[in-house]
Amino acid sequence: MIDLSVEQIKEGVEKKEFSAEEVCKTFLDHCQKENPKTNALVRINEQSIQRARRIDEGKLTKGSLLGVPVIVKDNFCIKGLETTACSKILRNFVSPYTAFCIDRLEQEGAIIVAQSNMDEFAMGSSNENSAYGLCKNPIDHTRVPGGSSGGSAAAVAQKMAPLAIGSDTGGSIRQPASFCGVTGIKPTYGAISRFGMIAFASSLDQAGTMARTVKEASIGLQAMIGKDPQDATNVSFSFETPDFQSNKKYRVGIIKEYFDSGLQKETSDQLNQLIKKIEEKGWEVVEVKIPHTEYAIPVYYLVAASEASSNLSRYDGVRYGLRDIQREDGQNVNELSEFYKLTRTRGFGEEVKRRILLGTFSLSAGYYDQYYIKACQVRRLIAQDFQEAFKKCDHIIGPVTTHTAFKINEKCKDPIEMYKNDLLTVPSSLAGLPCMSLPLGHDDSNLPIGLQIISPAFEDSKMIEFAASVEKLLEDQ
Repeated sequence: MIDLSVEQIKEGVEKKEFSAEEVCKTFLDHCQKENPKTNALVRINEQSIQRARRIDEGKLTKGSLLGVPVIVKDNFCIKGLETTACSKILRNFVSPYTAFCIDRLEQEGAIIVAQSNMDEFAMGSSNENSAYGLCKNPIDHTRVPGGSSGGSAAAVAQKMAPLAIGSDTGGSIRQPASFCGVTGIKPTYGAISRFGMIAFASSLDQAGTMARTVKEASIGLQAMIGKDPQDATNVSFSFETPDFQSNKKYRVGIIKEYFDSGLQKETSDQLNQLIKKIEEKGWEVVEVKIPHTEYAIPVYYLVAASEASSNLSRYDGVRYGLRDIQREDGQNVNELSEFYKLTRTRGFGEEVKRRILLGTFSLSAGYYDQYYIKACQVRRLIAQDFQEAFKKCDHIIGPVTTHTAFKINEKCKDPIEMYKNDLLTVPSSLAGLPCMSLPLGHDDSNLPIGLQIISPAFEDSKMIEFAASVEKLLEDQ
């Protein structure tokens, strides 16, 4: 049963070939068996069996995800469940409401079976910054699964669920999908409501899906898209069901800057083989330029850290989460400022503190214009680069990362080296574009290599159609 696709589970439950409870119990048992290997999950949803029974009782009879087990990243609020963004500062916080996009999944019949591990507050590229301990790559346990949605990617790769939800701020769906050999989709910024998603950087955060195939990831994505008046950045647009048998011919863009970024040889070889296959199919391949690529990392880490500094100021220990009032000497604090300092020092991890400090500095008097405003201006130039590029092509393909999954603890002591890992995913995030990672092949160590696809804004459905065509092309190789 764990090998069944999203569609097969939904059809089996509809036709009563098996019950939703049987499906749910099978996946829960598999989660319990597999999770100790990678630590991909932080908690199991004990309410999931009751929901499955309600489906079997006929209280919900239709939906694109009827009876389908789904794993949700720990930064999406789910009513009645603990939601912590894998941070000590939100310890024991039980959400009083459900995130809009998760509610949409449940309306389509999905069963939330577990919550997945992640970098604290989605700040990281390796899933090593979690209050629940690091997550391991399911293919090689000595390596990272990628971040920040590493737990979701690892869970799909381990067949703990056919569909998982992640969030992508600067590559947090695409990079772990690439490292774990699954498909991950980040839609256009604004396509999915951010209501109920714990904020990191509000102008960049976007929910998305992970699955084994393009079609399965697309079904989950389509369920989450919808207009929500609770999120001012949510945009109403027409997402047409993709044609997964499309025979369209495409103009495919290749970003020169991405191929000049020191790619691992196997990654470069796999991409060149695909390009050759694309040309043999009769699609046109054109070279495009994103000249401001070199500025993407500093721009991203200024904009994202500044927004994080603002968003995380709400965690003060007064209203919810961790509240530390006792000093090291056992005495209670008696000043409010000392209380804030103690709670936040003990509640936030090192990487989160680093980004809060960077963001607070960037927003401070005398530096705001010099850093934050300047970064926003260059961000606009990067968006314009993509607009120009799409005048020459329909979609852009390239690598997700310069190399496959790196070793655990390899980059922890060098934050700049860790940040460079986002070099190829950050530009499209800054531009707010839909993009995704598709399994491309493996390197000599059998580690997965991902193919990145980038498309024009709000052409998510067309991107998925193109990805399905590429997926078929790769299968035929």
